[in-house]
Amino acid sequence: MEDIKILVADDEVEIQKLLKRYLEREGYEVDTASHGQEAIDLITNNKYSLIVLDLMMPKVDGIEVCRRIRDRVSALILMLTAKDSEIDKVLGLSIGADDYITKPFSINEVVARVKAHLRRYYVIGAKGEYKEDRYKEIGKIKIDFDSYCVYINSEPVKLTAIEFKLLKFFINNPKQVFTKAQIFRNVWGDNYYEDDNTVMVHIRRLRKKIEDNPKEPKLIQTVWGIGYKFTEE
Repeated sequence: MEDIKILVADDEVEIQKLLKRYLEREGYEVDTASHGQEAIDLITNNKYSLIVLDLMMPKVDGIEVCRRIRDRVSALILMLTAKDSEIDKVLGLSIGADDYITKPFSINEVVARVKAHLRRYYVIGAKGEYKEDRYKEIGKIKIDFDSYCVYINSEPVKLTAIEFKLLKFFINNPKQVFTKAQIFRNVWGDNYYEDDNTVMVHIRRLRKKIEDNPKEPKLIQTVWGIGYKFTEE
C-alpha cells in the first residue's frame, strides 16, 4: 500500500499538534494548516488521502474550503465542528464532507474514525474486495472497482470516496432492502449513530449524479419505513 498523506486543518494549534502526533504514530504522513486559505493552497499542491477539516477557521471557513475543493479532489473529508446543530451537519455533508465529529472530542476517537475510513476505502479497495466482478455494467451505469471510475451513458462522473463506496455497495447487492443502520455499517465501516442525516444526505448527493430525475429516483429507491434498495434498470 502506498504512503498515506493526511491534512489536518484547524486554527487551534494544540488540536493540530495532538492530531499530527497521534496520526504519525499510526504511520501516516501529516501536514497541518491553520486557516482555510492555507488548507486550499496545500490541497492544490499535494495529494491527500484524507483531510481533517475544522468548520470554523479564519480567512476561509471549513464549509467554503470543502465547497471549493470537492469537485477536484477525491480525498475523504472528515469535518470537525464545535456546533452541535443539525443544520451544520447537513450543510457539511451536502457540500461533500464524508463524515463529521463534534467538538469537544477524544483524540483517540478521531484517530479511530480516520483509520476506519482509510481501511474501508484504501486497504480493502487495494485488495480487490470484489475481484471477481472488478467491472460491472448495469443499464446506463458502468463502474470499474479497481480504477474507481464511474460512467453514466459513457460519460465519466466524478464521485467522492463515500459516494463511490455507496454506489459499489448498492450495485453489489441489487434488489435487497437495507436499513440506514445496515448501509452505514457496510459503507462507513463504523457503528451506526442515532442520526439519519449522514446516510440520507449522501444518498441524495449520489442520486443527483446518477439519476435522470433525482426527485423521482429509479435506481436508488426509498422503501418507506425501512430504508433503501438498488433496482437495476
